[in-house]
Amino acid sequence: MAGGVTLQLFSLLDDKRIMKTLTQDKVIISCAVTGSVHTPTMSPYLAITPDQIAEQAIAAAEAGAAILHLHARDPIDGRPTPDPAVFQGFVPRIKEATNAVINISTGGSTRMTLAERLAYPLRAKPEMCSLNMGSMNFSIHPAARRISEWKHAWEQPYIEGMEDLIFRNTFKDIKHILKVLGDDCGTRFEFECYDMGHLYNLAHFVDEGLVQGPLFIQSIFGILGGLGPDPENIVAMRTTADRLFGREGYRFSVLGAGRHQMPLVTMAAIMGGNVRVGLEDSLYIGKGKLATSCAEQVTKIRHILEALSLEVATPDEARAMLGLKGSGATAI
Repeated sequence: MAGGVTLQLFSLLDDKRIMKTLTQDKVIISCAVTGSVHTPTMSPYLAITPDQIAEQAIAAAEAGAAILHLHARDPIDGRPTPDPAVFQGFVPRIKEATNAVINISTGGSTRMTLAERLAYPLRAKPEMCSLNMGSMNFSIHPAARRISEWKHAWEQPYIEGMEDLIFRNTFKDIKHILKVLGDDCGTRFEFECYDMGHLYNLAHFVDEGLVQGPLFIQSIFGILGGLGPDPENIVAMRTTADRLFGREGYRFSVLGAGRHQMPLVTMAAIMGGNVRVGLEDSLYIGKGKLATSCAEQVTKIRHILEALSLEVATPDEARAMLGLKGSGATAI
């Protein structure tokens, strides 16, 4: 952990109000295997084909990930795809080989319609799906400036085009997802909150009676368009969630984007939260060093947690903590 972040962390944890939130619960490790943001040019280790996604997901579960967060890619050129047939090429294999909770994205990408994003989740009826809690600017377009040669023609306009796109999830969109996946399929959600307002959006749905606990809140830091990777922002999100949902009403988790991944998820664990790693969130394992697999990141955070005398939750323990329906109740 970088020295400046460490000093800020200890200063923040010296606040007795923050210390009151610390728990001894086991830590759930989520792993986001491939995502829809990074492109093949950015790392040769990014899982693209169904075989690669399955292999990386299975290895991440063996390394200690209790939840596997999954997107699909076109196996020819690696572009994000909502095609259920592609998902079917790896999701059943992962279920057969592991006991991990399978978490299917409903975010897809900024270029997918709501119907496309829901096509496979509605077919699979998984235990868990991600659910972005609002519309937002979401971009990594500055990354295009650092790349002079691209492997595939689609990549450069895809990354540069993010500057003029939004990720759409209106209140009506979210309400629809809660109904067709939550109510009708028994799927529970990883509520992805990129900003403070997203917590209040979630509280609105709780107040409306459309969401019941225990909530699993994934707070996300370091994405352009959302909250920055400052440690103070983790504290602000945690204490705001405490006010809105009560300490016993939710499970808190943190996703740190890019180089901020390990410092921020370590801080989350120290504060009694859960953690998410994976090549969707960061392509690196250390400064300037590409991670060779998702399992490498899972192994690293597991070692950090164990060094802090924190226990890692098994998939079945995560199911109990999050009130999931069990893998046998899915259509995978």
